[in-house]
Amino acid sequence: MVGATLFHRRKHSWPTEEFISRSTLQLLDFDSAAPPQHAWRRRLNCHANILKEFTITFREAIKMVRLGIRLWSYVREEASHGRKAPIDPFTKENCKPSASQGVPLGGMGSGSISRGFRGEFKQWQITPGTCDPSPMMSNQFSIFISRDGGHKKYASVLSPGQHGSLGKSRDKGLSSWGWNLNGQHSTYHALFPRAWTVYDGEPDPELKISCRQISPFIPNNYRDSSLPAAVFVYTLVNTGKERAKVSLLFTWANSMGGTSHMSGGHVNEPFVGEDGVSGVLLHHKTGKGNPPVTFAIAASETQNVNVTVLPCFGLSEDSSLTPKDMWDTMEKDGKFDQENFNSGPSTPSLAGDTICAAVSASAWVEAHGKCTVSFALSWSSPKVKFSKGSTYDRRYTKFYGTSPRAALDLVHDALTNYKRWEEDIEAWQNPILRDERLPEWYKFTLFNELYFLVAGGTVWIDSSSLNANGNGQHQQSGIGNSDGKAGGLDINDQRNDLGNGNSVGVKSNDEVSAIHNRNGLFVDTRHVEDGDDVGRFLYLEGVEYVMWCTYDVHFYASYALLMLFPKIELNIQRDFAKAVLSEDGRKVKFLAEGNVGIRKVRGAVPHDLGMHDPWNEMNAYNIHDTSKWKDLNPKFVLQVYRDFAATGDYQFGIDVWPAVRAAMEYMEQFDRDNDDLIENDGFPDQTYDTWTVHGVSAYCGCLWLAALQAAAAMALQIGDKFFAELCKNKFLNAKAALETKLWNGSYFNYDSGASSNSKSIQTDQLAGQWYAASSGLPPIFEESKIRSTMQKIFDFNVMKTKGGKMGAVNGMHPDGKVDDTCMQSREIWTGVTYAAAATMILSGMEEQGFTTAEGIFTAGWSEEGFGYWFQTPEGWTMDGHYRSLIYMRPLAIWGMQWALSLPKAILDAPQINMMDRVHLSPRSRRFSSNFKVVKHKAKCFGNSALSCSC
Repeated sequence: MVGATLFHRRKHSWPTEEFISRSTLQLLDFDSAAPPQHAWRRRLNCHANILKEFTITFREAIKMVRLGIRLWSYVREEASHGRKAPIDPFTKENCKPSASQGVPLGGMGSGSISRGFRGEFKQWQITPGTCDPSPMMSNQFSIFISRDGGHKKYASVLSPGQHGSLGKSRDKGLSSWGWNLNGQHSTYHALFPRAWTVYDGEPDPELKISCRQISPFIPNNYRDSSLPAAVFVYTLVNTGKERAKVSLLFTWANSMGGTSHMSGGHVNEPFVGEDGVSGVLLHHKTGKGNPPVTFAIAASETQNVNVTVLPCFGLSEDSSLTPKDMWDTMEKDGKFDQENFNSGPSTPSLAGDTICAAVSASAWVEAHGKCTVSFALSWSSPKVKFSKGSTYDRRYTKFYGTSPRAALDLVHDALTNYKRWEEDIEAWQNPILRDERLPEWYKFTLFNELYFLVAGGTVWIDSSSLNANGNGQHQQSGIGNSDGKAGGLDINDQRNDLGNGNSVGVKSNDEVSAIHNRNGLFVDTRHVEDGDDVGRFLYLEGVEYVMWCTYDVHFYASYALLMLFPKIELNIQRDFAKAVLSEDGRKVKFLAEGNVGIRKVRGAVPHDLGMHDPWNEMNAYNIHDTSKWKDLNPKFVLQVYRDFAATGDYQFGIDVWPAVRAAMEYMEQFDRDNDDLIENDGFPDQTYDTWTVHGVSAYCGCLWLAALQAAAAMALQIGDKFFAELCKNKFLNAKAALETKLWNGSYFNYDSGASSNSKSIQTDQLAGQWYAASSGLPPIFEESKIRSTMQKIFDFNVMKTKGGKMGAVNGMHPDGKVDDTCMQSREIWTGVTYAAAATMILSGMEEQGFTTAEGIFTAGWSEEGFGYWFQTPEGWTMDGHYRSLIYMRPLAIWGMQWALSLPKAILDAPQINMMDRVHLSPRSRRFSSNFKVVKHKAKCFGNSALSCSC
């Protein structure tokens, strides 16, 4: 826990007064218009540098040449089928990434659109697994100001962005608009899920403007947090002596990003809704058989605010209404013709043409007066379709139906409910923001890293869209069987299941079967109240590594979901529990070695839930055979126990217990010398998938020790006492073996091999201890060894890496030189650094923990850093070059918050005494496992995606 006197050292300070004048802050001090005291800030004229991607060394290229050839061939093969490979380092986006990101729009799982800190709408992720980073320059807010007497007029786009053709004479396109904003006196303030842009006298020196962006990301609100909508509240303060007529304009292209606006067949339609909400619907006809999308842009009409629309104008100079025509109308009149509301749907656009819509909201602002104008954006894409055919209804359709016209209801509800959203957001955030013990940079970075749960390709579906087989509407056989077997595995046939003679006090086979014998991978929610059915949730490993719910990375990121949306977290664990007990016999070529295996082995935790057909076709990752990885199964057991202990959900424990046992039993095959400690197999068989491990490893070995503790503790609470004793015995033997083989007096060696990096200091070596401490379990080693190890990591991996200003490098030789054995050993991983910081905090080393994590902030988020805000990568090199932007693992910062505020359920959890055991003979302490390293016969599996193991 954090001590009251912890932060007497220098802190990153971002006082609002350094960005906005005190007088302006006072004028905006009403209706949440002023930015919060704690936020990430930038001036709008701040340079957005192009980000630099990592490159591999010549030596690394030589080692990976065969993999590269196979991967290139695989990428081409997938492309020939119209599919994207999950990892494709060869295809580069035309729009180079830059340091220009900001808070994304919308809730979770219904597609997302990001908005840069300078105002551009970009990073389009409406279709699952696709991301177009290019901004649509037509999508803008603009302002038109005139004062009594007409001697002062201003017209400007409220973004300092420069259009490509700006300055061309007689241009009728976007360059004809007033791109006049310098941005020197305009600032951006981000505290996810809200952001403030303050125009302090720009473009009118006598008008102060605040735009507040609000999205419905509300912890434990499983309804509103699924809504694809965002609100933009403009607060106008007139400091002049004359009243001002102010017209705000919201323009939007009928587009999903990229070149989708040019495909033709798109229709715009004005609407007048209830409660003064009026605007335009933009019906977008998608290509490649994807479900249609409808956007809505709208504003609220009030006694003082008049809303008008221009339902359709084109971007080409040949359009009947050009961008220049639209702009000229606004400059002259400050509004559009009221009759436009009666124009009906537009003629469908032609291929090659782009159509846009505009909503204007006009108001008189009295001298020294104030006014509020509210806009909203929504998008309705009710169906989510994956590339191999499975189609599901998104979560929000449970409340709004499946019509694309739901966009109208969404935009209406956003404008009428946003104040309640803000109240709930502030109630959640204020206890942390007001905690004087915490450094300022940590407070806002903690919240801003949550951007990934919106912009990380999340998909949230409604359970009622599942058919009788437990799948969506799909075109091929999947995991569901009609014979009452869960994922092809009949629970009653498991000789190693709960009903065997080794289990004491556990539910009977029939009771267990009643819980687990479901159709398909999805856990049946019929046994819970409707309010507890929160649907099914997916999120990507990263926008460049397109795999859903990558489990070895979810291990780090899952703290965010557990703390904020625990029902989603439990459902993800249920999905993986079902997957553990399933097998998929389809053949897969693994690219690292070129060997062939099966897609999913029973007992092995899958690497991911798939890509092209998630849940039905798992393990999209095909670099290595992850059924031989040593970290996935222990990570599953650790996460399940943490979630079980934290939520106190006994039914969840019963649901997943057979999978926990199966996962533990599966791992016994990797104990080669019968010392109860697993060994690695001389290839990168864990999350560091280019970093080879020989023999016993600190990382996997410690995960295994912690998993034995977690399994024992859970077994006792479930009632499986014999299994608990097995795990206790194994733990004590394995602990002694690991300490003998790896402990060198100050830390644990990387592995027990004889390679040049076997004595390297790995930042992540005590990941198992992190989870043990986070779950209320006893420490896996003596406290002195834990503190010694973490201090070594701090002194070497952190402080010898640019003085602690970049995070913790993954590997460091004991002589203080970076371990350059491979690409990953020399990288600084953001999420691993946060995890190490959390481990330090749990070990009573708060000062070192926050210093460690602050390096990620300094390098990634600060003005002197590399520009990775709202796109935190997996990692960067010593020169700051990134690998894999917008990545899942940095959510591990919520592991730090978990360490700072362990829930009462964890603090009060039953304590297990690992020393109190029944001594067992070497033979009897073996798990009664049916798992072997088997050679699979194709005929055993037939054409079914998943079937029982041979």
